[in-house]
Amino acid sequence: MHKVNELKIWQKSIELVKQVYKVVADLPNDEKFGLTSQIKRAAVSIPSNIAEGAGRNSKKEFKYFLSIANGSSYELHTQLIITHELGLIEEQKIEETLNLITEIQKMNYSFQKSIGEV
Repeated sequence: MHKVNELKIWQKSIELVKQVYKVVADLPNDEKFGLTSQIKRAAVSIPSNIAEGAGRNSKKEFKYFLSIANGSSYELHTQLIITHELGLIEEQKIEETLNLITEIQKMNYSFQKSIGEV
């Protein structure tokens, strides 16, 4: 349906994953299988679901996977806030990443609207 590597939202989501991996690298080792793992999975879920939706055969299916990607972005945002609230990471370290998440959420909303009602 769409060439995923040409989608700006997918490109931005890949950049987000790279940022997230850098941010969580400094989290304590005892969080490796807890919060760190959850954060990485949520981040990777965003471009993965965009890609899966792009490969589907209908607009309805594509919008469904964009919706899942959007949910993962909110999950990721919450998890990063939790790391800060727990004192595991400083706010300025996640600020750029949180801004990118917000940008991707706005792009996702606009993209879903551009696909239209199904």
